[in-house]
Amino acid sequence: MRYWLMKSEPDEFSIQDLQERKNQTEGWDGVRNYQARNFMRDGMSEGDLAFFYHSNTKVPGVVGIMRISREGYPDDTAFDPKDAHYDPKSDPEKPRWYRVDVTFERELSRIVSLAEIKDHAEELGDFPLVRKGNRLSVMPVDKEHWDFILDLENNPPE
Repeated sequence: MRYWLMKSEPDEFSIQDLQERKNQTEGWDGVRNYQARNFMRDGMSEGDLAFFYHSNTKVPGVVGIMRISREGYPDDTAFDPKDAHYDPKSDPEKPRWYRVDVTFERELSRIVSLAEIKDHAEELGDFPLVRKGNRLSVMPVDKEHWDFILDLENNPPE
């Protein structure tokens, strides 16, 4: 099993939106970064776990956990001219963009904020989220970093 962090702006798609979906499952579409696409296309496997991270909000941070319930497949939003994620250079015969399906596991008992995570940058070492200049919407998470974030959930700062 591998671990991931996947970002979404809550006004676009939130952990609550995922929880309310039929079967609590949704396609994670609209990713238009090649490195993030490669993680979804080649790296993610059914059963992997991912942190759901709310970005571009008053308190950005890890808000929940979801499971990868379908491995990478072509993102059909790229083929639809009416969709905000349309890419005229993407061809259904040779798709450029991929998505995965994710299924709600649980909300965290509290937000583990980016500020709190950055307060532990030394302990987290090479955790991609705290690396300067890293703006990826999908990134791998080492098991030790996964466990560290879950420990933060259960041990709020004083």
